[in-house]
Amino acid sequence: MSAQRVLVIGATSAIAEACARRLAARGARLYLIARDGERLQLMMRDLGLRGASAVASATVDLRAHAEHARLVEDAWTHLGGVDAVLIAHGMLPDQATCEQDMAALRDVFETNTLSVMSLLTHVAPRLIAQRRGTIAVISSVAGDRGRASNYVYGASKAALDAFLSGLRNRLAAHSIRVVTVKPGFVDTPMTAALRKGWLWASPDQIARGIVRALDGGAEIVYLPWFWRPIMAVVRALPERWFKRMRL
Repeated sequence: MSAQRVLVIGATSAIAEACARRLAARGARLYLIARDGERLQLMMRDLGLRGASAVASATVDLRAHAEHARLVEDAWTHLGGVDAVLIAHGMLPDQATCEQDMAALRDVFETNTLSVMSLLTHVAPRLIAQRRGTIAVISSVAGDRGRASNYVYGASKAALDAFLSGLRNRLAAHSIRVVTVKPGFVDTPMTAALRKGWLWASPDQIARGIVRALDGGAEIVYLPWFWRPIMAVVRALPERWFKRMRL
């Protein structure tokens, strides 16, 4: 069954917005959470025109963990239950800064890891009570192995991956799916300063795979598909060879 009542957290990210547009075209009911209130209002109008049967939103800094219980409760109330939760917020830090500044490093984990764990701690009991539902969280191929050029970001995603793996095993007994979405390089505002190449995908390409995953299928999804064999090779490289590659 396709997801018709969807909570989208980090809704103004490029990938989340592309997902919301695809869901709206199917007539879904959407509840959007993000930090940028003006962007949310524009998105709500756009999604209504694209076919969403209902759209509501809330504005919050998702690092404010104390707000999470209320946010989740409001989403459930507005939607009358939730078929799927998509968590899409995150940050790509400057690695050099994180190597020198513990406050910057801590902010990466607050944003990419701990805030997601907090939200899911509130989401999980509600899905258990329903005895159905799907959770999809955007992680990254960077979590598969630490690289010198972005190991702080990669570590924040690796910790998230381990958490999602455990949550997946816990919730399987309640007929709830937990999908770890692992995109490779995606051309978004977050990566605007990076040089692009043939491995890069558009947000809509990633969104297509995420919406497909919400409907059913694999629970660890590499997007586009070719990142699965690429990362299998990267994970298998002996450490002495991996260090010489200076990635």
